[in-house]
Amino acid sequence: MSSLSARLLISVSVLLLLFFGATVIVLDTAFRTAGEQARRDILDGHLMQLLAAANPNDEGALSFPPDLHEERFNTIGSGLYGELRDDSGELTWRSRSALGLDIPQGGFPRLGTRVFEREALLDGTPLLTLSLAVQWEFPDGELKPYVFKVAESLDSFNAQVAEFRRQLIGWFAAIALIMLLSISILMRGLLRPLRQIEGEIGEIEEGKRTSLSEKFPTELTGVARNMNLLIDNERARSDRYRNTLDNLAHSLKTPLAAMRALIGDKGTSPQVQGRFNEQIERMDEIVRYQLRKPAASTADNLVLGPVPVAKEVERLVSGLRKVHHDKQPRIDAHVAPDMKFRGDTGDFLELAGNLLDNACKWCRASVSIRVETSGDTPGGMLLTVDDDGPGIPEEAAEALLERGTRLDEATPGHGIGLAIVRDIARSYGGWLTIGRSPLGGARITVDIPPAAERR
Repeated sequence: MSSLSARLLISVSVLLLLFFGATVIVLDTAFRTAGEQARRDILDGHLMQLLAAANPNDEGALSFPPDLHEERFNTIGSGLYGELRDDSGELTWRSRSALGLDIPQGGFPRLGTRVFEREALLDGTPLLTLSLAVQWEFPDGELKPYVFKVAESLDSFNAQVAEFRRQLIGWFAAIALIMLLSISILMRGLLRPLRQIEGEIGEIEEGKRTSLSEKFPTELTGVARNMNLLIDNERARSDRYRNTLDNLAHSLKTPLAAMRALIGDKGTSPQVQGRFNEQIERMDEIVRYQLRKPAASTADNLVLGPVPVAKEVERLVSGLRKVHHDKQPRIDAHVAPDMKFRGDTGDFLELAGNLLDNACKWCRASVSIRVETSGDTPGGMLLTVDDDGPGIPEEAAEALLERGTRLDEATPGHGIGLAIVRDIARSYGGWLTIGRSPLGGARITVDIPPAAERR
């Protein structure tokens, strides 16, 4: 995705989704918890009503009046049910509302302890139940244990929670859309200077202007200033190239004219003269062609693009496995996610290719390459190659960096690989170090700083 606006919108959308999603979950949980606590308090009140309505009868048991104060106990299918059981679990009383229903008995709670449970009827209707075990003292002083139980259907409560959740999601979705629309409008204004820079660079490429303007926000002033300096430097370099080639062409014209005159003076045959003149004309055309090249390629290499490290390392490893198929070394590659090398692709291939090739030549069985960011600043690269070979003696490390120096003349090579790697690293402001590998062989490390820190 190349659009900065799209990236920002997607990033903000993800953040809003996570934030509002977490908020919806928290509010939904809080609403459900508060609702369940309120249901428990109501059930406790209904249980107290049953306790207050219970009275001993002449048979030495508890009984209830035909009509209770809470009308829902008296209405069949009202969703509020009550029952009374003795210490053996036998049902001694059930409210009229529970007619035809089989309320789960549940366990026998401890005396004086309220037990809330989630249960269900046979048809799957969810229930919230409250049980209380008491010792009832009759007028003759006898104590009998009873279990009072009230139950309420959770259908209406679950419907309220579902409706609350739908409204919550709907409102937050509307707020998120409004916020995204507002942010997109705001970003269009904030990104206008970037579009201005893009347009002005296009005008420079078309030759309609010579430099970027200076009317940019503070954060982009340095970018515009450095871009103008880069354009001026490249223009000055192009002028130097052109002047050098002009001087060269001017210097060659006189010798070429003299060559024509000498050929004519010696009375050379017309056929030979024609051949000489043909080659002289070709030389003249080459000079004119080289004079035209700088103007056409002034900004070919202004900025080096990022090199996808993982892709190039994979290609190198695949190729080296074929080159060293007789030895069949195990090559382990570890590349940081989205790792990019800020430089020329050929330079990176020279760096990694030379080091991997040397490691494969000297290893016994294993080679490892690791590419990661150098330090805490993005843009740098730390390239490390390890092998399990004999290693490099400390006293020979510095000598190996000189062109043509080799540890073993019997091993194929020219002795310039490490020197090339060191020179390329230096060209990017980096350095090369030789050490001992955890695998037992040599460890070669190339540290290249970010572009902003290169000298």
